[in-house]
Amino acid sequence: DWVAFYSERRIGHQLQLAGDGYCSNLWNVDIAPRLNALFDGIDVQPSILHGDLWSGNIGSVDNQPTIYDPATYWGHHEAEWGMSWCAGFGPRFWEGYRTVIPQDEGFVERKALYDAYHQLNHYNLFGGGYLSSARVDLERVKKALDARKA
Repeated sequence: DWVAFYSERRIGHQLQLAGDGYCSNLWNVDIAPRLNALFDGIDVQPSILHGDLWSGNIGSVDNQPTIYDPATYWGHHEAEWGMSWCAGFGPRFWEGYRTVIPQDEGFVERKALYDAYHQLNHYNLFGGGYLSSARVDLERVKKALDARKA
């Protein structure tokens, strides 16, 4: 169950590490109980994901592009987009991605969810302004869920 795994083991863990009452309350009260609604009609098939997809984890071997990653895991393919804000890949990379895996309905709302995870992770690793970015992303998720019930 991807939604339960993501809720408890991915973003839930990051929220616990961050120790931010605002984000935790927003998650526990307004988002987590309704999270399944963001996945209505979506068939989440396990995909191997780059847990740390950014330009520092690309190179070339025999003049061929290579992506390597020490943090791979299985999950929803859209979770890849959670690092798009800092991956350093141009629009052609993401357009190419969409030729292989087309965009599903509701992606924009779920992208904020996946962005929030990586913002929290960066906050837990590096501190700084990542926490305010995570708050904005979580507020966007709440707003999307509120709009679904309106």
